[in-house]
Amino acid sequence: MNGNKVLFNPFDAEFQANPYPVFAQLRQEDPIHKSIFGTWIITRYADALTILNDKRFQVDNFPERLQLKSAYLKEDNLDILAQTTDKWLFFLEPPDHTRIKNALIPSFSRASLNAMRPKIQAIVDDLLDRFAPRGEMEIIADFATPLPAFAITKILGLPIEDYQQLIRWSAKTVFIFDQPVSLEEYKEQNQILIEHRAYFAQKVAEYKRQPNDGLISQLANYKDNINALTEDEIISTSILLIATSQESMKGLLSNGLLALLKHPQSLEYVRQNPGNIENIVEELLRYDSPIQYVSRRAIEDVEVSGKIIHRGEYVVIYLGAVNHDPEYFSNPQKLDFSRRKPNLGFGGGLHYCIGMFLARLQVQIALNAIVQRLPDICLNTDKLDWCESKISRRLKTLPVKFTPLA
Repeated sequence: MNGNKVLFNPFDAEFQANPYPVFAQLRQEDPIHKSIFGTWIITRYADALTILNDKRFQVDNFPERLQLKSAYLKEDNLDILAQTTDKWLFFLEPPDHTRIKNALIPSFSRASLNAMRPKIQAIVDDLLDRFAPRGEMEIIADFATPLPAFAITKILGLPIEDYQQLIRWSAKTVFIFDQPVSLEEYKEQNQILIEHRAYFAQKVAEYKRQPNDGLISQLANYKDNINALTEDEIISTSILLIATSQESMKGLLSNGLLALLKHPQSLEYVRQNPGNIENIVEELLRYDSPIQYVSRRAIEDVEVSGKIIHRGEYVVIYLGAVNHDPEYFSNPQKLDFSRRKPNLGFGGGLHYCIGMFLARLQVQIALNAIVQRLPDICLNTDKLDWCESKISRRLKTLPVKFTPLA
C-alpha cells in the first residue's frame, strides 16, 4: 500500500504476519473498500454490526458455486463437498438455519457447557501433567490440538480413541473456508469428506440401535418429526462441529498466550487475578482474533455509510479490524482487561458462532492452568511462523519453555 491509494492484498506475507497496520490504514482512508478482487472490505465496528444485522445481506452461496466448479472437472466431481457444506450453518438461511441451530443450542449453551467444566479441567490437568516434567512444550500440537478434540468428542458422544482420526480429518476440512483454492485442493477436500461421512453414517446407525448421551445420538433419536434433522444434516453438522471447534480453540489459545508472553505485565496480571479470567479471555479474543473475517452477499442494492453495495456483491467483514476500531475500543492496540464492550470475535447477528461458549470456556480453564502451574513460562523460539491462511489467524507452532515440574 502507498500514501495515495489503498491496495488491499490478503495474500501478502507481511499482512498475514501482522494485518493490523493495514487495517488501520484502511479504516482511516477507505473503511468500506472495494478491493482488487471485487469484494467490499469492512473495517469499522459500526459498519460491521449494521451489515451483520441487516437481512439484505445473506451468507455465501458457496455450495452452489462448488457445483458450478464441478463442470471444469473432466472425470471427478465435487458433489460430496457441495452436499456436505450445503447443510452447514455458515451457508444456511432460515428456516433451515433456525431449525438446525435450535437443535444444537441446548448442547452448546453456557449452562450446559459449564456442567462440563470439571471434565475439561481434568483434560487440561492431564495434558499439563504429561509435559510439565519436560520443561518445554509446543502449545498447538501438545495442548491446543488434543484439548478441543477431547471436548467435542465427549459432546458428540464419540469414542475417545477416535479423536486422532477426527483431528486429521478436521485439519483439512476447516480450510474449506479459506477461499479461493485450486480445483485440486477442492478434490482433495471432497475425498476427505467421503471418508468423514462414512464414519459418521456408521455412528448414526449405531446410535439409533444403541443410544448414548451424546449429541449425535440425541439428534438421531429425536422424536419430533417437524423439527428433526435428517441423517444428512446430522452427518454434515457433526463434521462442521469437529472442524470448527479445532481451529477456533487453537487460534484463541495460542494467540492469547503469545500476547501474554510478549507483555509480561499482562501475564503477571493473569497470574494474580484468576477470578477475572472471563474478561481476560474476552480481551485476548478482541486483541488478536483467531477468525479474521466473515463474508456476506447482498441480495439487493444496499447503501452502507455512503457506498452502494450492489445486489450479488460480497462484503468481507474483517473481525480482526473491527475489533481494533478506535472509535469503539479506546487504545485498541493495548491489552486492557478492564474492557466491558462486546467484541465481534465470533461474528454477530443471526450467524454468530454456536461454539463460542465452548471455545471461551476451554481457553479460560487452559490459560489459568498454564499460567498458574508454569510461572516462568516463556517463548522458546526467535521466529514466529504464521499459518498461510486468510480466514484463520494463528501460529503454526508455539514452542515454550519453563522450569520442569516434578
